[in-house]
Amino acid sequence: MLHAGLDLSRKKIDVCLLSAAGEVVDEWASPPDADGLRGLAARAVMWGGSVRGVIESMNGARFVHDRLEEHGWGVLIADATKVKGLAPLACKTDKIDARVLATLSARDLVPEIWLPDPSVRRERELARFRLHLVRHRTTLKNRIHAALIAFGHPCPVSDLFGHAGRELLDRLEIPDPWRSNIDVSLELIDDLDLQIATLTVQLKRQGADHRYIPLLVTAPGIGWINAYTIASEIGDIGRFASPAKLCGYTGLCPRVKQSGATDARGPISKHGPKYLRWALFEAALNACKHPYYAERYQQNKRRLGRQRGPKVAQIDLARRLTEAIWHMLTRNEPFAPAGAPVV
Repeated sequence: MLHAGLDLSRKKIDVCLLSAAGEVVDEWASPPDADGLRGLAARAVMWGGSVRGVIESMNGARFVHDRLEEHGWGVLIADATKVKGLAPLACKTDKIDARVLATLSARDLVPEIWLPDPSVRRERELARFRLHLVRHRTTLKNRIHAALIAFGHPCPVSDLFGHAGRELLDRLEIPDPWRSNIDVSLELIDDLDLQIATLTVQLKRQGADHRYIPLLVTAPGIGWINAYTIASEIGDIGRFASPAKLCGYTGLCPRVKQSGATDARGPISKHGPKYLRWALFEAALNACKHPYYAERYQQNKRRLGRQRGPKVAQIDLARRLTEAIWHMLTRNEPFAPAGAPVV
């Protein structure tokens, strides 16, 4: 078997091809488009035998993975952070990076990450783009609130963007360019509302037959959209052998530095999908009021003080929810831990 290390950049792919014995047989650069990958695969075939390629996880890696698999390659996507830990370099160039990846493949040391199939990728993209639009809408709303405060106009209504709030905004006398900026922002918010509503309908249509969502919505703090996001980010629950493995994937576990008698715990690692962490944080914010979790949440808040307490208690609750999700999806059962009250 030949081992190919692929270092992807915007304008080229640096390739290093190693023999089964680990010797360099060829090195070259190729365009990162479909034609370039076709030529890359054809050049590797000239050396005979099957090829296993390795590319670091980054934007565009999935495209390279899919195209080379079509040409008969076996392709692994490596965790970029772990590759750096395995092979720290004094001199770092694209050519050297490609050789490092090929060497890791030849020695079976590739820190491979899981690549979701195309259907899961589509689910993720829908959920992530909806969140992207929601954040844009929130930014516009915050700018309008800031403009009102800047000119001494308090907000006497509960919803500034509801019917009463819109009437208030129409009556306000604010000089340009702030007045025109508010008008443009309101138009964009209306357009975003429409796009978000359309995406929500599409999510519900696509997720109607999802086997995880009916289970997830039974857990405290998890609504339908949140359940769709969690389900798409987790993918197949069977790839996690234990609740601890799923917690580690979410990046909610603290960083640990151990050396001899020293055992230092730091902030959460933030490894894994940030959208999954966001969904679990949102669920924890609502689950803290649930009878099953409320006492634990309040105890952690009191124990850690007013400054750190709420945030750390929320993270702890998100981890507890993650563990419950693993049991629910693995056993195909709704949320019903021992001692949980029926609400």
